[in-house]
Amino acid sequence: MKILPVIMSGGSGTRLWPLSTPEQPKQFHALATQHTMIQETALRLSGAEFLRPVVICGKSHEALAVAQLDAIGLTPQAVVLEPFARNTAAVATVAALIGEEIDPEALVLMVPADHMISKPEEFRSAISRAAPVAKDRIVTFGITPTAPETGFGYIQRGEALTDGVFGIRRFLEKPNFETAQSYVADGGYDWNAGIFLFSPAVMLEELETHQPDVLVATRDAFAGAEASGNTRMLEPESFARCPSISVDYAVMERTQRAATAPCDIGWADVGGFSELWRLGAKDGGGNHAQGSAILIDAHNCLVRADGPPVAIIGLDDIMVVSTPSGIVVAPISRAQDVKLAAEAANKLREIQETTTV
Repeated sequence: MKILPVIMSGGSGTRLWPLSTPEQPKQFHALATQHTMIQETALRLSGAEFLRPVVICGKSHEALAVAQLDAIGLTPQAVVLEPFARNTAAVATVAALIGEEIDPEALVLMVPADHMISKPEEFRSAISRAAPVAKDRIVTFGITPTAPETGFGYIQRGEALTDGVFGIRRFLEKPNFETAQSYVADGGYDWNAGIFLFSPAVMLEELETHQPDVLVATRDAFAGAEASGNTRMLEPESFARCPSISVDYAVMERTQRAATAPCDIGWADVGGFSELWRLGAKDGGGNHAQGSAILIDAHNCLVRADGPPVAIIGLDDIMVVSTPSGIVVAPISRAQDVKLAAEAANKLREIQETTTV
């Protein structure tokens, strides 16, 4: 069975500012390997069973996405541009519509561009297990928890459908630490990674049943898209009518045709610098450094220096990220608060632009 990878590249990566910026968000950076994250995503989904990928992204990122996939010989067969973000239910609709057009018999594999998967062969194996079920159901890939993580939603498995694929009892929001501990101890709960495998027809049927306003608005935007080569810009007026809702809320939590394929694929959602430090190669002092970094009597630090040398002397457990877009210095334990700095930097830029005009 052929599989069409549809790469969602709409993330902004504000918790990785100033490395990740609105002009070049995190999926277009090489964070853990020699390839950027969108390149890694496309590479792990290439081979005989996969069709050439489709990319869904914002207009301002079209050139970056195409150039980076061109560079690895995986030029997308279609690029769909969103005039503005409308969340993942709209993206799933577009993925189903273009999948139906390219090959209605193929399954669509909808994947974020900014996830790390260190065990790609295990991921391919999970896809193979899930494919027969995905002819009639929408399969999401649950990640086997390695710790009681409070930053992810969870999926509770239901009845076994086939070897390694289960029905879904319920989706759960991000828990507190004690609840997350109980999920891990139970063994029947997995992290919700937001990766989906489905037949275009099944996704469209379930959208029509459970969220028809998303289907109608997005279908109109797709039908009225402005085409140029293999690129299409969704028609803005129709797309503006589409509710901004996730595919989990719109479909997965309502449908009777959901399934989950639990897997251990070395998955990581690099949502912040603490995760980047955890995953990165370290020196004898536990430091993860890239660029012109100087570390003297420093331990468990993260340094990314894109420009002049950055020196850390006598400090532990801190992060310093220096790029032409800005500099951030903070304890690694406060990595999630980088989003606040990104928001403040955007406001400052808006003020400066207004003053200049």
